[in-house]
Amino acid sequence: MEKPKLTQFSHGSGCGCKIAPTDLQNILQGVKGSELQFQNLLVGNGRNDDAAVIEIENGQCVISTTDFFTPIVDDAIAFGKIAAANAISDVYAMGGSPIMAIGILGWPIEQLGAEIAAEVISGAQSICDQAGIPLAGGHSIDSREPFFGLSVTGLVKKEDLKTNGQAQPGDTLYLTKPIGSGILSTAMKRGLSQPDEDELLMSELVKLNRIGKDLSIISGVNALTDVTGFGLMGHLIEVCQASKVQAELDFDSVPTYPMEILKSYLDRFIMPDNTMRNFKMYSKDTSKLSAAQLQLLCDPQTNGGLLISASDNAKSEVEKALGQAGLQVWPIGQILSSGTNDTLITVN
Repeated sequence: MEKPKLTQFSHGSGCGCKIAPTDLQNILQGVKGSELQFQNLLVGNGRNDDAAVIEIENGQCVISTTDFFTPIVDDAIAFGKIAAANAISDVYAMGGSPIMAIGILGWPIEQLGAEIAAEVISGAQSICDQAGIPLAGGHSIDSREPFFGLSVTGLVKKEDLKTNGQAQPGDTLYLTKPIGSGILSTAMKRGLSQPDEDELLMSELVKLNRIGKDLSIISGVNALTDVTGFGLMGHLIEVCQASKVQAELDFDSVPTYPMEILKSYLDRFIMPDNTMRNFKMYSKDTSKLSAAQLQLLCDPQTNGGLLISASDNAKSEVEKALGQAGLQVWPIGQILSSGTNDTLITVN
């Protein structure tokens, strides 16, 4: 008997099911500021960063994060792999090393059964094995809509901690993965994608961002974040806001999945609903965007690449580290001093 398609049980998929940035800000209004009494909390709700970080003793810090979402693919094992890699990425994006994960599972047991849920966990376990950490437990509920993710704990030395708030004028921006996964996953969910496209997408969605740990020890890597549900544009704007800088983006240098494939879907308006949600939130902070720039820069990513802001002195070391990790070197723009206008990002 053919297995049920997981994506048909959810209204959204992957990081594209995130709550809109404006709604999230409203939710957190009463929380931000409450952590001020904890002097050893280095990163908390007051910052739109990838994880929370608290210093415990002698410059040793604990990173704590959680990330979960509804199915982005129909295969249960693949879903578990993607969700796990996406959650662990938050630790790498802070320059840390993951040490443990626990699972978060919501599952419609009557409709999908325990056996398929077990496959999701199996997929997550394989990614945790790659990261060298235990999947040490978790929590589950019977839920009408399936979702899965991890809560991940990591460690980082205080001097190696990377946030999204230290980008400096003159820095070069790098991206470690192509964008466009939201478009391809939407085509997959609608049953329109080709097997080779699905294979290409999967190869990136399960890839660990472990390069973040290597980058953390390079002097001159000033800021780091991963690109997920708010798209490249949204996460770069967060860098600019936190760092009090502006940025210039060279659109033609931004890596994407093959444009002929993406264009074939965009010409038929096949893209995530949250692309426009992201645009409405962030367009006031950008220069005027063409249709193609909007569709790609605001495309919500799942387990997207790391966005790196590095000084000129660090460029050769950063590019060497990327090459040694088997990653493409994709410089996509630069950080500028804060100007007098409200445009945080200029897209050329």
